[in-house]
Amino acid sequence: MRAQLRPALTTFILLTVVTGVAYPLIVSAIAQTLFAYRANGSLIVRDGVVVGSEFVGQPFDDPRYFWSRPSAAGPNGYDGAASSGSNLGPTNPALVEAVSQRIATLRKSDPESNRPVPIDLVTASASGLDPDLSPAAAEFQVERVARERHLPVEQVRGLVAQHVLGRSSGLMGEARVNVLKLNLALDGLGRGSDSVR
Repeated sequence: MRAQLRPALTTFILLTVVTGVAYPLIVSAIAQTLFAYRANGSLIVRDGVVVGSEFVGQPFDDPRYFWSRPSAAGPNGYDGAASSGSNLGPTNPALVEAVSQRIATLRKSDPESNRPVPIDLVTASASGLDPDLSPAAAEFQVERVARERHLPVEQVRGLVAQHVLGRSSGLMGEARVNVLKLNLALDGLGRGSDSVR
């Protein structure tokens, strides 16, 4: 048995050092050297304050801002430690009720609009932390944001157009708009005293 114990312990210690210490240190060093922005959370900083991450959604409910996709992550949504979807099927009464309430909130915030509500404004993503909206969902909110900020509709629409990102690598996914970056650009127009924090 001793003949087997020594090589087993040696292999265990060697693999622990290689896979548990050396490999993570090497990968971390490469990431910090070549991809520091992404390796550190893709944090967006304004005036020395971290206002969010490029890749993690956050809530916006002020009518002066574009609203994010709803979240089912955690009890109040947008909880990075509880990333998940609601897992409710399309016929589940709880999902139907949640979607109905979200539609009512959107209609109340912009009573003049009678356009169909884009699906991503009323349903949560699988992660619950989606930072992006479809261009249609951003366009749906243009008139409300322009009215609340006392800006020309075409100026806000142009800002949305500037923030539309195409498919990743030209192939994967769909066109999208990063909500936090769009809202920061709105604040950058210099209207109003509030800003994303």
